[in-house]
Amino acid sequence: MYELESTSENRSSSAACSSVKVTGPLFSEDAKSILSKDALNFISALCQQFTGPLASLLIDRKRQQEKFDSGALPDFRSDTTAIRDDRDWKVADIPEILLDRRVEITGPIDRKMVINALNSGANVFMCCFEDATSPTWENMVNGQVNMRDANAGSISYSDPKNGKHYQLADNPATLIHRPRGLHLQESHILFDGKPMPASLMDFGLYFFHNYQSRKANGQGVYFYLPKLESMEEAAWWESVFDFTEEYFSVETGTIRATVLIETLPAVFQMEEILHAMRKHIVGMNCGRWDYIFSYIKTLKNHTDRILPDRHAIGMDQPFLEAYSKRLIQTCHRRGALAIGGMSAFIPSKDPDEMARVTQKVIEDKRREATNGHDGTWVAHPHLVSLAREIFDEYLNGAINQRHFIPDGSFNSELLLRPSQGPKDEHGVRKNIQIAVLYMEAWLRGIGCVPIYGLMEDAATAEISRANIWQWLKHQVSLDDNRPFTTELFRAWLDQEVKDMKASAGDDEFRKFDEASELFFSLSTDSHFADFLTIPCYAQLE
Repeated sequence: MYELESTSENRSSSAACSSVKVTGPLFSEDAKSILSKDALNFISALCQQFTGPLASLLIDRKRQQEKFDSGALPDFRSDTTAIRDDRDWKVADIPEILLDRRVEITGPIDRKMVINALNSGANVFMCCFEDATSPTWENMVNGQVNMRDANAGSISYSDPKNGKHYQLADNPATLIHRPRGLHLQESHILFDGKPMPASLMDFGLYFFHNYQSRKANGQGVYFYLPKLESMEEAAWWESVFDFTEEYFSVETGTIRATVLIETLPAVFQMEEILHAMRKHIVGMNCGRWDYIFSYIKTLKNHTDRILPDRHAIGMDQPFLEAYSKRLIQTCHRRGALAIGGMSAFIPSKDPDEMARVTQKVIEDKRREATNGHDGTWVAHPHLVSLAREIFDEYLNGAINQRHFIPDGSFNSELLLRPSQGPKDEHGVRKNIQIAVLYMEAWLRGIGCVPIYGLMEDAATAEISRANIWQWLKHQVSLDDNRPFTTELFRAWLDQEVKDMKASAGDDEFRKFDEASELFFSLSTDSHFADFLTIPCYAQLE
């Protein structure tokens, strides 16, 4: 245990003493440098200032969800009408380097993938400390090491399996850091005896170790913020940014953020979120996989809002098309960028399959570009050029489409419209396969997993789990008229896990039993767990 009795100074207020204890091992010299005394002093200062308000915000989330569970539907706020009706305000001017976001690649925090993503030719690399990463202590600390070295331009990697060497090419993608969400904790650093907010750990260590090197390269410190649900949560982050800029005596606007709109409550407060963060925000993104999960979670008790099989839910569904267009409309009215969603496809060596993948990506990116998005996400470097070609065609020489504002109201009825589609055994079995395979890898410390031609992360596993939970709760009948029961789910789960084990062979390190039992419990418990990563985190080694 590494214990620091630190003095947390808010430089605009009196000093306050608090205790930070690092209970995770300092397993390398790099780990020691990341968790230095000065870095922990800053972490302690953040915790001292913002842990209490964050706890209150999370209570507010639960209270709001209780209203939805009792029959209320999300809607636009009556107490913020003036913000929405005032057409004069805009977000702050966007730094030039962040105006061109045509293609963004996302990925986990391990060293080789960081280098490959930065060298991919994308405009932006969003390095994900959340859904694409299993939050083992070693992963989290080494991820900060990789971020520090990437920003310094010194990052390199030699693969011990084949001896191949990786290093940064010229003109790498702009690096944007995605910290963990507000709901997650870091158990290996205690603040006043309790696990600290994971979001503050990730944000604080990243800013502390990189703001100077980024300034030397003419850039600010850029973040992607996940899973916000309200303007109050956005205001919390704005206060964190203000505090940090004052703590280090840097200019206002050194920190810039893009907010992922990936929860159903947040889509009804997009203008309010932009307004609350207007000094620091540059845009919003359609985090559509988490958004589908949030639709199920938010409306889980509503019998008239049961989603069909997740694999049939595309962006052509009315509720998702309205979400995309309203985000574009809202952002462009306020001078912000509107980034499209993830294409989770990965290249295939099979020519016929690769042709199918190419066509799917083209259709997806063409829809986003014609809707008016300023850029998009891909999950693999080989798809960067394809996505860029499509956006270049529609942008016609421009670097974004902020001038274009979609027509339409995209009102509550559209945003909540129920979806039609299949509910069948094939869909259930595929949900089982994806969720168990992903959770098994996650428990082994791997947070981004190629499964059946798609790059899966925690968001897609969440949809699979929520899909099954909702069908069981509402006693859905499948399309062949069989009732979908817990017993049927158990039988199919056991069959699929047996096949997974056979395919994996005699590997003693695989965790299929642990993953399948967690998945069964999460899918059948009468209480819907807000996020599967919370109970799974307790089982990480």
